[in-house]
Amino acid sequence: MLCYPVNLSKDPATGAVVVEFPDIPFAHSVGEDEAEALLNATDALATAFEVFEERREPIPTPSSPRKAQPVVVLPVVMAGKVALYNALLTNDKRKADLARMLNLAPTLVDRLLSLRHKSRIEQIETALAVLGKRLVVDVREAV
Repeated sequence: MLCYPVNLSKDPATGAVVVEFPDIPFAHSVGEDEAEALLNATDALATAFEVFEERREPIPTPSSPRKAQPVVVLPVVMAGKVALYNALLTNDKRKADLARMLNLAPTLVDRLLSLRHKSRIEQIETALAVLGKRLVVDVREAV
């Protein structure tokens, strides 16, 4: 699983809780309280990841959180899509290459890589497999 550590602070002017990601300095989130700010943080990460994709740069893997530091855990499908995108770059492949490897229409590969499109995890696993990767899911204590 991808668990991105965050730093939380209060905006003195508004009292809102601000979320910052040490691994992705331009990604920020805000909420009226900590729970809302952390909930909004997943969307902030998705937006930041789209910037990396537009630049054709790898999406950074999360650093290890400090003791008791809050984290944002990516949903499994989103984590799989991040892994798939990074695997494409690592293998020096493009979306069109993946479409040919999977015998899919390019628009279906676009959807498979889109962080905002719902995909089945099995589809992501299949795409990772053709790139020589395997998706592994981890279970941790809830905090």
